[in-house]
Amino acid sequence: MSNAQPLTHLDSQGEAQMVDVSTKAATVREAIAVGAITMQSTTLDCIEAGNAPKGDVLGTARLAGIMAAKQTANLIPLCHPLPLQKITVEIQPDPTLPGYQIQATVRTKAETGVEMEALTAVSVAALTLYDMAKALEKSMTIGPIRLLKKTGGKSGDYGVQALGES
Repeated sequence: MSNAQPLTHLDSQGEAQMVDVSTKAATVREAIAVGAITMQSTTLDCIEAGNAPKGDVLGTARLAGIMAAKQTANLIPLCHPLPLQKITVEIQPDPTLPGYQIQATVRTKAETGVEMEALTAVSVAALTLYDMAKALEKSMTIGPIRLLKKTGGKSGDYGVQALGES
């Protein structure tokens, strides 16, 4: 016997549907997603030195992540378009990978959460890092990407503390 909740994106016939959130209260909701891109040390060193062939790798990836969060409803079927009040994308070098740790925080005041927007921001930031550095290395790997934390909404809070939080 399973305690799993029914999938809200399926109707009684099992067909995909957009969830009706019109009866929900607009509340502040925030989601934090994290991910990583792993590369050779020489690639990391080149990016950190500002010597990548395509220019500002980290600035471009950060901007791409922000732009992607704003376009999530156009990318993921059945996602609601949301008014996003805050989007931050942080990209930190991690020599132990070697590579970069990526964290996106998205906040809104709306009837549904922003987990997909945060996950999309991390994913596209990582893909952009790959694109900007692929001339240096094609064997980079992306992942894992996951939801770290979410607050607000009917389902309540989820997750562990964000990077750097005490």
